[in-house]
Amino acid sequence: MDKILWADDEIDLLKPHILFLKAKGYDVVTVSNGRDALDALDNDRFDLILLDENMPGLSGLETLSLLNQNHPEVPVIMITKSEEENLMNQAIGNQIADYLIKPVNPNQILLSIKKNLHGGELVAARTTSEYQQEFQKIASQINNAQSVEDWMEVYRQLVYWELKLADTDASMAELLLMQKKDANSNFCKFVKREYEGWIRTDNHPLMSHEILKKRVFPLLDQGEKVCVFLIDNFRLDQWKVVQPLVSEWFNIKEELYTTILPTSTQYARNAIFAGLMPLQIATMFPDLWVEEDEDEGLNIHESELIQTQLDRFRRKEQFSYTKLNDSSAGERFLHKINQIKDIPLNVIVLNFIDMLSHARTESKMIRELANSDAAYRSLTESWFRHSSTLEIFRSLAEFGYKVIVTTDHGTIRVDNPIKVVGDRNTNTNLRYKVGKNLNYNRKQVYEMHDPKKFGLPSPNLSSTYIFAVNEDFFSYPNNYNYYVQYYTGTFQHGGISLQEMLVPLVTLTPK
Repeated sequence: MDKILWADDEIDLLKPHILFLKAKGYDVVTVSNGRDALDALDNDRFDLILLDENMPGLSGLETLSLLNQNHPEVPVIMITKSEEENLMNQAIGNQIADYLIKPVNPNQILLSIKKNLHGGELVAARTTSEYQQEFQKIASQINNAQSVEDWMEVYRQLVYWELKLADTDASMAELLLMQKKDANSNFCKFVKREYEGWIRTDNHPLMSHEILKKRVFPLLDQGEKVCVFLIDNFRLDQWKVVQPLVSEWFNIKEELYTTILPTSTQYARNAIFAGLMPLQIATMFPDLWVEEDEDEGLNIHESELIQTQLDRFRRKEQFSYTKLNDSSAGERFLHKINQIKDIPLNVIVLNFIDMLSHARTESKMIRELANSDAAYRSLTESWFRHSSTLEIFRSLAEFGYKVIVTTDHGTIRVDNPIKVVGDRNTNTNLRYKVGKNLNYNRKQVYEMHDPKKFGLPSPNLSSTYIFAVNEDFFSYPNNYNYYVQYYTGTFQHGGISLQEMLVPLVTLTPK
């Protein structure tokens, strides 16, 4: 039984209200002043406090301040005769749970109590019921999806329910996880059927190499100042948890686009900046393309690639390029952000989430902190809120920039090892392999025997690309058990899944 403490100097006049609450199953203890309320809380446990604002001795606000210091975990509903705005502001500033103005009827009080004591349970029950009703509809969407647009809608629905069910019934979350797996299985089959056609014809969804041409250049043509803010490894669910943080300064238009394969930085991000498929980059700008087996970084020519695309489209805009690899780089950039406010095109690459996913693989502590998709989202939101990133967005809004928030690829939590054998020149990525004489089970992968058909370079004449699907990851037979244990449950990218391939492309317009 929930126990309520009610402090009011006219408590005797409230007997009908108290009897009403007791009839609804609440144990109500009454006191007539703030000091007695504090003493009662020191000696007993209460789930909620009803506090009159106008009492002799300690006022309601003075009592509230002491309650927050000594018993911050107990929600307080303040009841007052005054509608004075300053009084409301003071009460709300002291983090009350609710604010009621006399005269109040018993049902008003009951509603506020239910909202504060049982709101989470009621919302969870409602959410669970709604998802149960939607389950068959989503299952039908998964089975009948025929186009990328259909799959985008499926993915949006799954992310919507994943966020709503995150703090509810575990059995419903498990059911949703099964539905996500089913969706990914069908989506991977869809990509296997359609991908080659997308690359070889003009009949394809918006893809990596078209982002600047189709979403950024038209804004520049309209005279807008544009900032492309590319966050590595940024999934739709992660965008959804940071969206409220930027909505104060921007109006938001959200869409998804389809990444090229492999869903990795070397291929997908370089395609964005060059406006070309990887094979075209390697052919046209061999000095700017880094092969898999080379020692230098795979994304060290991004600024030069952007310039090649501007030159190819005969664009004369000045642009700046900034890569932020850690919080100190973000702080340094923020200190000199005024220097970019008149530049028509700014490109900012933020590698925090990429580093987080790698740290989660390598660090036991980070594994514990991000042991699920929900925890991974929470870390993303916390970083965004408390780093310089949020302040950078505020400054961009102040400068009047349209901001394109996007990513080069998403990431997926892997849990199923697939054996593959390759020579020592085979790349190390866990979600795709490129090499010659690869040995694998053809039924478990998507394979490209002629990379040129797919816009990909061939390190060797006999190179083959293979891609992991669903939640699979590639593992070599040597030290198999060790690597399986080490990588199971980590977040990887490079392969085919909803999470990796259907990624946010958001246009933010300053309010």
